[in-house]
Amino acid sequence: MGDLLDAYQPIDAWDEMFDADGETRVDYRSLYEHVQTLSKHDFDERCSTRDRVFRDQGITYAHSGEERPFPLDLVPRVISANEWSLVERGVAQRVRALERFLDDVYGPGEIMRAGVVPRRLVVTSSHYHRAACGGMSPPGGVRVHVAGIDLVRDGAGKMCVLEDNLRIPSGISYVVENRRAMTHVFPELFAAHRVQPVSDYPSRLLQTLVATAPRGVTDPRVVLLTPGVFNAAYFEHSFLARQMGVELVEGRDLVCRDNVLYMLTTSGEERVDVVYRRVDDEFLDPLHFSPTSMLGCAGLVNAARAGNVTIANFLGNGVADDKAVYPYVPAMIDFYLGEKPILSNVETFMLDDVDVRAWALDRVDQLVWKPADGSGGSGIVIGPCAETEALDAVRLAVEAEPRSWIAQQPVALSTAPTYVETGMQPRHLDLRPFALNDGENVWVVPGGLTRVALNEGSLVVNSSQGGGSKDTWVLAREGTDVEQEETSVADGVECEPLARQPFGMVPSASEQAAQQQ
Repeated sequence: MGDLLDAYQPIDAWDEMFDADGETRVDYRSLYEHVQTLSKHDFDERCSTRDRVFRDQGITYAHSGEERPFPLDLVPRVISANEWSLVERGVAQRVRALERFLDDVYGPGEIMRAGVVPRRLVVTSSHYHRAACGGMSPPGGVRVHVAGIDLVRDGAGKMCVLEDNLRIPSGISYVVENRRAMTHVFPELFAAHRVQPVSDYPSRLLQTLVATAPRGVTDPRVVLLTPGVFNAAYFEHSFLARQMGVELVEGRDLVCRDNVLYMLTTSGEERVDVVYRRVDDEFLDPLHFSPTSMLGCAGLVNAARAGNVTIANFLGNGVADDKAVYPYVPAMIDFYLGEKPILSNVETFMLDDVDVRAWALDRVDQLVWKPADGSGGSGIVIGPCAETEALDAVRLAVEAEPRSWIAQQPVALSTAPTYVETGMQPRHLDLRPFALNDGENVWVVPGGLTRVALNEGSLVVNSSQGGGSKDTWVLAREGTDVEQEETSVADGVECEPLARQPFGMVPSASEQAAQQQ
């Protein structure tokens, strides 16, 4: 028998594996018993196998300009079928409401006229692009094709929503590849657990994109638009294109003529009907956004307005990602769906209210401070852990631009046993379920990306800030069939593009910065 978990000491937070009395939770018992049979040497051997699998597959992410293997902790997170049912319904409900919200704020604006969401918050959002896409009905009728909803478990064990990601949510490739790696490293564990598969996500994504193609197109051509190899998520772009069997293109491989989008290939121009874009709005079309951008394609927005091409996710979704709009999502659910929220928000304070701002700033060292348009964990200041200098800077920034910040009550993110240099230690984690929306149904992949803060005491789980991940096991209900995970990578279809960047033309500094995000 091994002793990997004998010295494990939970901290003052909800522990995923152990209850308050130190007993193993029911859904973790089989996993616990198996891990306890392994010695440190055994576990290190498994870690070496994991590293070899990731290295052979080229599973990396960019951090500080360096390509690194994506850190996967080999102790999976386990979620029961009953709890997943709650998560699944809550995420789907939220996506439906946010879809309606986006269609409304770029159309009639009923929720603002009703005073449910303040108009000033919408029109002052840096991601509200009314001039470019106001009044535009997206081909296929869907704005949120892919959503990533970040969840955390609070100190009482309750799942709640931390933030919404409706622009270009990333991380799904690691969900699939983490599972693939785990089947190599711990094949015996899958024999002892009924784990729902995640390998069908790429095919489901392709079905969603095809279903939302422009009206009248019977055999739509889909492409995945990437900013290029310098993007931190380029591995994911190439992975998804290969798995879906679609072309991976850059902006220089596309051309718009007469409001129709074409791809340049060695066999000539081929019409494109659906663009799964992984390029930010600001760089997508130089005619409507940044005029110096070389990452997108001039005329793409006009082609979408003419109904000739579907852009997924659609333009302007960032207004629903705005953290100052986030507190109003429960009200959106009631307004559009007539339902009560299944998943609640973290308690959030709106700082453009003078009294609320004064109250919050008096407690600057007790709250979490977030830029309203931030992403990837950048700019977040966790008051209880921050230095005096950082708190003073936040105070000045909030007083200067209160609309640009929100404050939240700290959430003691749940912890789980995580293998670090000193052995099994509790580390904080969150969960990003991914949802696909084809206009008729919202499907949530059974698992999602569990991100874990590898540094002791840290609450920042983003990989760009030094975080890692865990495989997320959603257990199947008794009596249901569970398909075996795929272990091979599907070969995709790639056309060699003709268009190439002319000699001497390089991306601007802002574009290079965007590629690194």
